[in-house]
Amino acid sequence: MAAARPKAVLFACSMNAVRSPMAAALMQQMFGKAIPATSAGVHKGELDPFAVVVMDELGIDMKRHRPMSFEELQEFEGIEADLVVTLSPDAHHKAMTLTHTLPIAVEYWPTPDPTVEEGNREQRLESYRAVRDQLLAKIRSRFGPHARGNE
Repeated sequence: MAAARPKAVLFACSMNAVRSPMAAALMQQMFGKAIPATSAGVHKGELDPFAVVVMDELGIDMKRHRPMSFEELQEFEGIEADLVVTLSPDAHHKAMTLTHTLPIAVEYWPTPDPTVEEGNREQRLESYRAVRDQLLAKIRSRFGPHARGNE
């Protein structure tokens, strides 16, 4: 049985600097207001310039993204999502703790951390592209055809 299509999605990872903002930006490009997406991290990191580069390759501008922790999201915006997609083990644990008394579904999509990749600039970018492409494929698979037609 296919999972229900959510009204809004929160993507979560460790630092809200690479994986979760990439996933939220991909989701926003594909679905726009049909399925709003945001992101948060267990900790607040700094936006990763390699993530900005690989998203720019798809025409997605992430330069304005400001990393945010779960606590900041709850304080400033509240968790409006009915689905939290966690991309790292610590984010999954945090989401399960925060949502145990709320009617919010949590899905775990184990996603590699490209920041640990070593090598030259191009090798490192390749690891970011692989994560981006994995997230894109998973979003398409999970949420179905996009609503905006702007790929």
